Amino acid sequence: MEPVVQVPTLPGAPFRLPPQLEGLRRLAYNLWWTWHPRARVLFSRIDGVAWSRYRNPVHVLMQATGWVELLESPAFLAEYQGILAEFDHYMANGSNHWFNRSHGGQLRGPVAYFCAEYGFHESVGIYSGGLGILAGDHMKAASDMAIPLVAVGLLYRRGYFRQTIDADGHQEHAFPDYDLSQLPIRRVLSAEGEPLTVPVELPGRTLACAVWCVQVGRVPVLLLDTDIAENDEADRPITHILYVRGREMRFHQELVLGVGGVRALRALGLRPAVWHLNEGHSAFLLVERSREFAGQGVSLDDALARTRSDSVFTIHTPVSAGNERFDADLVRRVAGPLCEGDGRPGTGGVPMERVLELARGIDGDASQFDMTALSLRLTNGANAVSHLHAETANATWHGLGGHPIIPITNGVHTPTWTGQSIRDLYERYLDADLDNLDPAAARGRFWERVQRIPLAELWEAHQRQKLELAIFARAQLRNQFARHGEAPSVLEELETLLDTGTLTIGFARRFATYKRASLLFTDMDRLARLLWDRERPVQIIFAGKAHPADRPGQQVIQEIFTRSRSPQLRGRVFILEDYDMRIARFLVQGVDIWLNNPRRPLEASGTSGMKAAKNGVVNLSVLDGWWDEGWTGENGWAIGGRETNPDEGAQDWADAQELYRLLEQEVVPLYYDRDQDGVPLGWTREMQQSIGSTLWRFSTTRMLHEYVERLYLPAAGAPVAARAPRRSVTEAG
Repeated sequence: MEPVVQVPTLPGAPFRLPPQLEGLRRLAYNLWWTWHPRARVLFSRIDGVAWSRYRNPVHVLMQATGWVELLESPAFLAEYQGILAEFDHYMANGSNHWFNRSHGGQLRGPVAYFCAEYGFHESVGIYSGGLGILAGDHMKAASDMAIPLVAVGLLYRRGYFRQTIDADGHQEHAFPDYDLSQLPIRRVLSAEGEPLTVPVELPGRTLACAVWCVQVGRVPVLLLDTDIAENDEADRPITHILYVRGREMRFHQELVLGVGGVRALRALGLRPAVWHLNEGHSAFLLVERSREFAGQGVSLDDALARTRSDSVFTIHTPVSAGNERFDADLVRRVAGPLCEGDGRPGTGGVPMERVLELARGIDGDASQFDMTALSLRLTNGANAVSHLHAETANATWHGLGGHPIIPITNGVHTPTWTGQSIRDLYERYLDADLDNLDPAAARGRFWERVQRIPLAELWEAHQRQKLELAIFARAQLRNQFARHGEAPSVLEELETLLDTGTLTIGFARRFATYKRASLLFTDMDRLARLLWDRERPVQIIFAGKAHPADRPGQQVIQEIFTRSRSPQLRGRVFILEDYDMRIARFLVQGVDIWLNNPRRPLEASGTSGMKAAKNGVVNLSVLDGWWDEGWTGENGWAIGGRETNPDEGAQDWADAQELYRLLEQEVVPLYYDRDQDGVPLGWTREMQQSIGSTLWRFSTTRMLHEYVERLYLPAAGAPVAARAPRRSVTEAG
């Protein structure tokens, strides 16, 4: 079985390979390697220096020179042939996967998935945080499950900003300039065999959008790019920077995403059965589709109804203030000509005032164009990303879309986020196949066998991943402090810090103020006593970025950095700069405790704690987002209860006191309670519970079961009898 959606592309970079190793080209240009460790090791063997620096197989193959030695190595050739056979088997063997077994033939076309960012791997820097990481994991799981899906996004040539923290704790911003020839992406070809571009009309001109493809296993992801010679110099930067600050530029991006994305799919002859908007950034795809229907001669109401019938929407923010809005006059000026058409018969058109009416927010403010409101009104179904979030979202947006916002709790892609040492245990003791988490598979439901893993071996595997984190973090901190001008003695001191025998807390995420990253510093004396206890010490590693426009978030970073260098906390608190997917993997795989303490109920879901749990890391979190339904009482700790105090200061104080109490009286004592062999039996049992309670329930596999059965098939008009019964996340597995 070939990939269910195929997109023609140019070959990619013109590097030369020995004929015996030509299969490396296929491997390099398919991001399958990002979640298959053996493939990554293979590329590192070709050129270890290039791999260590770029972590990108295309770059490795462009620079590689030692082919003679590799061709004379039977071990390398055998490994290459084995990995290539595994890859080809994966790409060809989709007929027996979950979607085809359960719902084969029920979709008349693919699912078209639109998102403003995608986090596949750190080498492809078109993501900023949780939304993009979730979208990347969605693509990987859809590939594993052989779901017919094609995705659309934007190609940000300057990506999201790279963060440095100066000697005073200020966040500094630098935007990379990616060389596309050295990335695992390729230009898409038109039906005529030429590089594909699609038009998007803007006032007084037509913008040309180049179409690129990132292949993620079986799933093609189309990326639109305005930085091409056909465009005016003023328009070429439209797709340069993710979440650009300027509101008018941001609106241009979202217009390109929605309108250009529809046109790219049309140009490729793809006819989606379902259109999925992951957040409201792509809402103009709904306007474009309605304009298409109007161009076929149907009435406006019918055009809107047809668009609504097979479109679905995922909302990620809990309150209306966090959703994307633009000034209505800006939208009218920039999008009006495109929406209304040029007046010629057959060109269609949707009156701009009707579009503005459909995008009026819950507050009724006619001066604002609300992308979430437009998305809710023009979709068949909508989902929130946790059960608690669904309650909040329905209360916020009550009645706006004419349908309830259902809960489909987020998940994470297990093979991407599970460390190698823990992964080895899953395969050895649980007979796990991480590429196929389907409970009905031959080796399914392996998470129910987690008690088979010997506690001592679970602890040993965790300690190995913790050591990898320590070695990585020391190197990062050494570079950071050297840039600050710290003395050699300070840099040398780092080799004795981050001791693997010390209880290590991890806190890493976007530094928005509601996430309360500085809550631990509420009582500095009490925290210092906890961290510097001679018998039971504790250390904390922070990482995260604040948006360049988020001054309060940047102040939180400065506060944490300043605290980390203070005499009270120096040597026990660390902050790693330039948080990305690579740093995230080290942290979720290597810390002992994953801390999350947002103001409830402002965390829609959160996924970093899920990634940590799959590695046996134990969560210590406020009962918000996914943890509100994930906490069992035996797989971690809950900070506080489910009641919230409208006085934020009082709530912060209460949560801080409960956090200190849990650490002092429960977390730290359990961690340091060891048997005669030095194994913390109570702690490792908690680790087992953490793994067993999350591997399925908070996986993208379970999540996509629900998307297919609760959103995609109903939107495609699949017969109700053909669909599996609905299951909540607590019932599924």
